[in-house]
Amino acid sequence: MKMLRIPSLPLSVSPPLSLSLVLAAALLGGCAALTSISSDVSSFGEWPTSRAPGTYAFERLPSQQALAAESQTLEAAAAPALAQAGFKAAASGQEPDVLVQVGARFQRTEDSRWDDRLWWSAGFGHWRRGHGLSPRWNLAYSMEPMRYDREVALLIRDRASGKPLYETRATNEGLSREDPTVQAALFQAAMADFPKLGLNPRRVTVALPARP
Repeated sequence: MKMLRIPSLPLSVSPPLSLSLVLAAALLGGCAALTSISSDVSSFGEWPTSRAPGTYAFERLPSQQALAAESQTLEAAAAPALAQAGFKAAASGQEPDVLVQVGARFQRTEDSRWDDRLWWSAGFGHWRRGHGLSPRWNLAYSMEPMRYDREVALLIRDRASGKPLYETRATNEGLSREDPTVQAALFQAAMADFPKLGLNPRRVTVALPARP
């Protein structure tokens, strides 16, 4: 009987695995060393030119009232930006001059080579030429870092009339996770030009406080 020899399928792990892990770790480590954050800001409204910032109180939507802890954290992140713009929190029992609504969106995204129809050309599998053709599988794994899309929004309304006076939002994307410090910086960027309006969107950079 004549034996048939089946070519072996060599299995190899290529260097990009360890290299990708090192690069990913470096990127994540670099996030902790951020000293500033840039975001795209868009502002709208008709803030009266003769009106100075006054006292404010936060106003929560019904959905925000159901999430009291999350809403309180968000309002705490927005408070320094309002103070920097000249607003003061109304004292307990005092009628505020304006009502402020705040909101935030946080979304995680991950780029994958599988999204590319030519993913196989990156080294997952290819045919090797030599003395004939034989398949060679290469488990070259590439760790893609997560990206995070962040957005905060702020609406200021006149308490007496309910008229919206100023609306602003700031968006940003980066490699760091959701963080109260970054969120506060986004609110600061959103209110940086108050009460003026500018080009929408416009790039605003805010310095981050030094971390211990």
